[in-house]
Amino acid sequence: MSTHAPRLVRQTVTDRLVESNRAYAAGFADLGRDARPVLQVAVGACMDARIDLHAALGLELGDCHTVRNAGGVVTDDTIRSLTISQRVLGTRSVVLIHHTGCGLQTLTEDFRHELELEVGQRPAWAVEAFRDVDQDVRQSMQRVRTSPFLPHTDDVRGFVFDVTTGLLREIDRA
Repeated sequence: MSTHAPRLVRQTVTDRLVESNRAYAAGFADLGRDARPVLQVAVGACMDARIDLHAALGLELGDCHTVRNAGGVVTDDTIRSLTISQRVLGTRSVVLIHHTGCGLQTLTEDFRHELELEVGQRPAWAVEAFRDVDQDVRQSMQRVRTSPFLPHTDDVRGFVFDVTTGLLREIDRA
């Protein structure tokens, strides 16, 4: 008989996700999907956890490419992903979605300075903070439309997702 009490192992969030994946994989069927999105669209959006893009847009697995980052800002890395999406995987349309109550509206570029003071190195990336979400959508649309790497820039549209109603509001490019 052991005199040691059993050791309790605390499950991490990642452990829970891996466990959920096992359940998902048990019912998974490879339908022979291609990496090319069925609807030939790439969606760029904020990483905010309140936005379920597939549900909000009525999308199914395989319908689109999704590029997400803080603020949904079109950065060099967003352009990189969109370029591969268009030139290699056949997308033709770009939908950009920012949202109300975005955390980037509460930050400034001082965040980079604060990080530098804390860790001893300034990040190479910009925070891309903004005050006016509509203007930031316009700027993101302009970055896509003027990129020399993207051959398909005639169907680029931008929206603001309202996190309290779930509705999209389209932003005019002007």
